[in-house]
Amino acid sequence: MIHGHEPTLDDGAQALRPASSITLWLAAAVSALGGLLFGYDWVVIGGAKPFYEAWFRLTEPGQQAWAISCALIGCLAGAMASGVISDRLGRRRGLLIAAFIFAVSSVGTAWAGSIDIFVLWRIVGGTAIGLASGLSPIYIAEIAPAAVRGRMVCLNQIAIVAGILGAQVVNLLIAEPVAAGASLAQIAASWNGTTGWRHMFLAAAVPSVAFLLGCLLIPESPRWFAARGDWDGVTRALHRLGGDDYAAGALHAIRTSLGASRGRSLVDVLKEPRFVRVLGIGIVLAVLQQWCGINVIFNYAQEIFASAGYAVSDTLFNIVITGVVNSVFTLLALDTVERWGRRRLMLLGCAGLAVVYVLLGACYVAGWQGWPLLLLVVMAIACYAMTLAPVTWVALSEIFPNEARGACMAVATTALWTACFLLTYTFPLINKRMGTGPTFWLYAAICALGFVFVLKRLPETRGKSLEEIEDAWR
Repeated sequence: MIHGHEPTLDDGAQALRPASSITLWLAAAVSALGGLLFGYDWVVIGGAKPFYEAWFRLTEPGQQAWAISCALIGCLAGAMASGVISDRLGRRRGLLIAAFIFAVSSVGTAWAGSIDIFVLWRIVGGTAIGLASGLSPIYIAEIAPAAVRGRMVCLNQIAIVAGILGAQVVNLLIAEPVAAGASLAQIAASWNGTTGWRHMFLAAAVPSVAFLLGCLLIPESPRWFAARGDWDGVTRALHRLGGDDYAAGALHAIRTSLGASRGRSLVDVLKEPRFVRVLGIGIVLAVLQQWCGINVIFNYAQEIFASAGYAVSDTLFNIVITGVVNSVFTLLALDTVERWGRRRLMLLGCAGLAVVYVLLGACYVAGWQGWPLLLLVVMAIACYAMTLAPVTWVALSEIFPNEARGACMAVATTALWTACFLLTYTFPLINKRMGTGPTFWLYAAICALGFVFVLKRLPETRGKSLEEIEDAWR
């Protein structure tokens, strides 16, 4: 804790000049491009799904589930590696590696000549998603002043939903209309089946190159330099990010927090019960963000809308509608995350999704089709977009100790992608056994349990510096 009239990170934030603020926001925006590619690569497969399945003749639920969920193997590998890479090579170099992998994997997936090669490149692309999902929020949180840290970290989620919407729009623009009742062989022989889906994946190469070039221009995280004892590097990074006043205000807070504990490993940190508790909270929040069930709407949009009576072409349009709603309500989170706080938004998200899922399940059980179901899907996405989606990443980037933030974040994102793999792989199997309605009721129960956990365990971190948050766990 910083006492008396010593400078804090907030003092540095207040002293920022407009030009310095622009520098900070630009650095955060470049880092957030990792989130954009994360969102695009994660969702593009939903629109391409009916076409590559027809081309590769994937007819069994197990085959279809593996083709969708295989990228999560790479996500797990990337998430586990992100801690080592970010701590040893730096946040910036880790982002560079992710950008390169995104570019290469997008081309490789587009050129895949067999399902095995397709799966291989999807796993490689998943590695970049795992790296970016852990590194982008950390980098942004470590350069941001406390007063605007929530908003700046939300840039990552805004970029994710921009990538999601971009994938949905690209899918819609590339895909040619599909005749109602078209057979698998007809779809496979069409332009969509032979070429269109390949262009959907290849389009990610453009933002990947932009991300790669942008990472060459941004400075390294000052807190990474501090963890290595490189105080000259800290000073240089702070000056690049915010100028003299910002550097003077931030340097003391970082030195006080890290000076006596630099170089501690995750094993050392976990010897302290207070940090075990923090890591446990982070793991549960990460799992909750996935097991709340919203990703099945993005990844299995075709099945969900088809069961509601929509044709393939209508489904692609409906997916774009969900993407627009996702984007608009994520932008709302940019304002509410600082005014309402992290904890209140998480509670709102859990409660709102639980209610919507109960109604959504009832629609499926009752056999209702058309706009009522689409409306409930849109409501679920809107609720998730302004609560659990962005706020989970904000909370994870804030709550872990400075001296082992990279390693702790790696553990949390590994848990997140493990949960996502289980969710994505099991949905078609659970849906086939239980039906769509009861499956959504299962997700409603998980959201209700998440509400209780957040209510009892998650403290509010709004407006506090990273050093103040760490001290509060004592």
